[in-house]
Amino acid sequence: MNVIVTKENGVATVTLNRPDKLNALSAEMYHELADAFTALGADDEARSVIVIGAGRAFCAGGDVGSMGNRDIVAGRKRTQSHHRMIKSLHNLEKPVIAAVRGPAAGIGASIALACDLLIASETGYLMMAFKKIGLPPDGGAVFLLAQHLGIARAKELVYTARKLPAAEAKEMGIVMKVVPDGELEAAAGALALELAASATYALMLAKKMFQSMYVPTLEALLEMEGLAIGAARFTDDHSEGIKAFLEKRPPRFLGR
Repeated sequence: MNVIVTKENGVATVTLNRPDKLNALSAEMYHELADAFTALGADDEARSVIVIGAGRAFCAGGDVGSMGNRDIVAGRKRTQSHHRMIKSLHNLEKPVIAAVRGPAAGIGASIALACDLLIASETGYLMMAFKKIGLPPDGGAVFLLAQHLGIARAKELVYTARKLPAAEAKEMGIVMKVVPDGELEAAAGALALELAASATYALMLAKKMFQSMYVPTLEALLEMEGLAIGAARFTDDHSEGIKAFLEKRPPRFLGR
């Protein structure tokens, strides 16, 4: 299974389980994750949630090898599945912890940022990698990153697509704690147990209060994002970005 959900002592753990691909999201995984997050929202036994990747990565983004289809109808359905997944996570009415080891790149970074709290190992990093394949940010990344950092810093990370190491992300306030690689699961588990033992209804209300501060809403941003990504999928630069990624060479973008 590409997505595994386990529960113990009030803590649900959602594991992205495609370690041979650094947990890059296949088309099926978007649906599986959306279904998992939706089900956990209705599960009274799950009082807090951890999202983690199997192996040495959190999530390397979308599976670039499956992005070559330029059909506008298929592209719209793909974008809708991305949005359903990220909204089901963002709107989950329970405290959610991202446990990041290795890359959280592209939409993997969006998933991490959509969680309430982020713990990273020393190898963890975020990367707004979208421009490398000729696309604007996906998965609500602009909205989520700007909420964490403000527009100026968010632009810097999106425009440069540089790695943001865990230690620097902690200094910026995105990451709450950085731990050695071997201690990530224990650190995330301890925090999740603490949250699960809390007044989780009060935490849910607090979460709603935080979300009510956001203008525009995530839904409004995702609508604009869908239009932008739909257009970008038909550019020569996107085709070149995919080809260069698969051929493991620098892309030669022409701005069209």
